[in-house]
Amino acid sequence: MSRIGKLPIVLPASVKCVYKAPKVTVEGPKGKLEKTINFSGKIKTDKKSITITSEKVDKKNKALYGLARSLINSMVIGVTEGFVKTLKIVGVGYKAQMEGNGLLLNLGHSHPIQYKVPEGIKIDVPDMNTVVVSGIDKQIVGQTASEIRKFRPPEPYKGKGVKYSDEKIRRKAGKTGIK
Repeated sequence: MSRIGKLPIVLPASVKCVYKAPKVTVEGPKGKLEKTINFSGKIKTDKKSITITSEKVDKKNKALYGLARSLINSMVIGVTEGFVKTLKIVGVGYKAQMEGNGLLLNLGHSHPIQYKVPEGIKIDVPDMNTVVVSGIDKQIVGQTASEIRKFRPPEPYKGKGVKYSDEKIRRKAGKTGIK
């Protein structure tokens, strides 16, 4: 069985969790999340913890056992603390700024890029070269940061582009002339 799936999820006092097969609803101080979890085991909720048990021992259930626990744990963390991804913009003339309810990016293309912010996501631009994506749903925060990064991924020679703040770019040596 999954080592992760066996661990109980501890609920803070401000979080309320309801499970009605196949939907899990978690409500906390930052908001409310609802997710469908296709898992044939049992999910028991108390006021202080959530325990997941697997009834069948087939291959599919083993795979979904730890996943179900991880998804519910991410929902609990999201409604209490939230998730944050920070992006750094590197390059001469590259910049970002908020414009209305969208993000305006100048990344060396022939035109500025207008990115519409998805619902449930908050984007801050503390300076022109930093974009902070935050929200309560881990999947949407990661997807939004990934979509912004795709407009100009970092290149390996000079490191120009949009990168995650904790990302390390492996640099390549440029061509050397024949001497």
